[in-house]
Amino acid sequence: MRFTFDKAACQNTRRALRKEWLLTNGLGDYASSSILGCNTRKYHGLLVANTMHGRQVLLSTLEESVVGGSKEFFLSTRQHPSMLHPCGYEYQESFQQEEWPCFTYRVGDVRIRREMFMLPGQTRLLIRWTVEGPSRVPPLTLRIKPLLAYRGFHELSRVNSALRVRTSPAERGFGIAPYEGMPPLFIQAGSQCDFLPSPDWYYNIEYLEERARGFADSEDLFQPGIMEIPLPALPQGGSVCLCAGTAPCQDDLEELWQEQTRNRPVRKHTHRGLAGHLADAAGQFCITGPSGRESILAGYHWFDAWGRDTLIALPGLTFCTGQTELGLRVLEQVAASQKNGLTPNCFAEDGNHAWNSADASLWYAFAVQCYLQAHPEGLAWVHEHAWPALKAIVTGYRQGPGMDIFVDDHGLLHAGNAQTQLTWMDAQARGVPVTPRHGCPVEINALWYNTLAFVDHLAGQFREPEWEGTRALRGLRSAFFEHFWVARDGGYLGDVWRDGMLDQSIRPNQILAVSLPYPVLEEQHQPQVVECVRNKLLTPYGLRTLSPDNPQYRGRYEGGPDQRDAAYHQGTVWPWPLGHYTDALLRVAWDVDGAVQSLLNRVTPLFTEHLARSGLGTISEVFDASPPYRAHGCIAQAWSVAEVLRMLIRLRKAAPAVYATWEEKTARLLHNPTGDTAGICRVTLTLD
Repeated sequence: MRFTFDKAACQNTRRALRKEWLLTNGLGDYASSSILGCNTRKYHGLLVANTMHGRQVLLSTLEESVVGGSKEFFLSTRQHPSMLHPCGYEYQESFQQEEWPCFTYRVGDVRIRREMFMLPGQTRLLIRWTVEGPSRVPPLTLRIKPLLAYRGFHELSRVNSALRVRTSPAERGFGIAPYEGMPPLFIQAGSQCDFLPSPDWYYNIEYLEERARGFADSEDLFQPGIMEIPLPALPQGGSVCLCAGTAPCQDDLEELWQEQTRNRPVRKHTHRGLAGHLADAAGQFCITGPSGRESILAGYHWFDAWGRDTLIALPGLTFCTGQTELGLRVLEQVAASQKNGLTPNCFAEDGNHAWNSADASLWYAFAVQCYLQAHPEGLAWVHEHAWPALKAIVTGYRQGPGMDIFVDDHGLLHAGNAQTQLTWMDAQARGVPVTPRHGCPVEINALWYNTLAFVDHLAGQFREPEWEGTRALRGLRSAFFEHFWVARDGGYLGDVWRDGMLDQSIRPNQILAVSLPYPVLEEQHQPQVVECVRNKLLTPYGLRTLSPDNPQYRGRYEGGPDQRDAAYHQGTVWPWPLGHYTDALLRVAWDVDGAVQSLLNRVTPLFTEHLARSGLGTISEVFDASPPYRAHGCIAQAWSVAEVLRMLIRLRKAAPAVYATWEEKTARLLHNPTGDTAGICRVTLTLD
């Protein structure tokens, strides 16, 4: 998928600053900014390294200018108080992204194109400038001032005397180690380069997105010196390269660029079109961390590896993209990390995991089921690697692993207390749970039933009758209906049973009682749940977390941290439940083609508008619950991408002709998905 923004779109700064690109390298490192190259978040940077101590913004940005004929023209842009300075966006002719970002500038008769990408498996960024123009232009020099942050990516930097300003020589560049215990930085050119050490600080760089999110939004960046690189003579023109990394580079940078761009990794997935594009995007979340541990990052820019997110996203990211072996290795690591049947909520590189999740282990069972659905021949792997973990999960939950997780007298799974948040709706505001869900949550019990039924099935396969529990399953199913069913408003499932009372809020959690491989809800009531979710919660971008009829409903996700947390699960739309809504819809639909057509029509804006509005080519974490459904949170969320991809694959398989017609129509709409009158964005989607 190729995104192209013209000059007018780039100079419409209000909108352009909200469009972000992202590069990754498979290690958890990344480079990211806006399409103007102006950082709008503290998480933006040209080299953000994933270390044992977390991700660190090393190289924040470059101040770039072209010098010729005693004049200097700036290409870069920063936000300072009440102004953009310098104003490189005024020279920006276009922005394009396919596999990597490309910025094109025009200064008089000279056109300069800047491209960049991260080397796979290396903490290294390559940048390449290409210049074109007529012969009458005087000799030009590219002047670069690297601006360093050198801080944790949740933090902000300030002028300080602890920073070691001294640089060391490196071939056609320099190296610097500003702080003890942090990686060094080497910046080197691929051709002749003059480096002048001139330590200085740039003050009050502001980040507009941080201000909007209610966080501190200003920092100071350190300039170690100035690099000057002669640009190729015109009219022949040519290219110059720059490398930024945590180790010196000995390679010829132009040859390295050509090699990397010519031999980009070929994806193993078989999907084309939108599914193929999302399969490519899925690879950004699959990393090998500093300790050598393979894991799934929950989202960019600020999330780490989370147990629940990993297991929900894993089927879409791996089994749906041909990365089966990676998926199995992650499942093996998850099983090895379990304690008393619990899977960590947060994974840590040093093994000091957090365990505050009641459902992560139950999602492990679902991930294994998805593997078997994709690979029915994989029962031997399940017996060797997953079966012991599944038995440990059931044993641990029945014995009570702590945190008030236990099986009650009715067979329902109870989790937590008034001070804990153990489900995926875990937001707190001012230290108080926003959506108290301690007790017996509906989706926890749907997952619990599915896990027990799966274990019962595997016990028969593996001839271990002591693990069969058909009678208990029947009792749990009856107790579930008795406790959660609400007969009014057409019938639906309440959200939490607690202290003899049912919270009858309409939330998307109930869809799991229909969508899972072993649904806990009886067949005759399943269509009513799907209809309730469709009528009250389904939007073009995902499912609302609370019905608009509820007095606690919040239509906007905005304001400071407490205000946003108060809306996080009180209406705010999440894309990831679309996968389970699709599973449930296909289970109850009598007119499959009609159901598929209706759902595809409903979610079309997710592809024709959103993919070009926020994080280019990827799917955000959350959206406002009310129109126009503005995107918020992480610009690239693992389970959003994974479950939307799984949705598309399921719909295409269920109704191939309907899906093909819809995708062709969607590809045509993508030519101007944003509908901007001030500037045009063209998106090109290859279907074959």
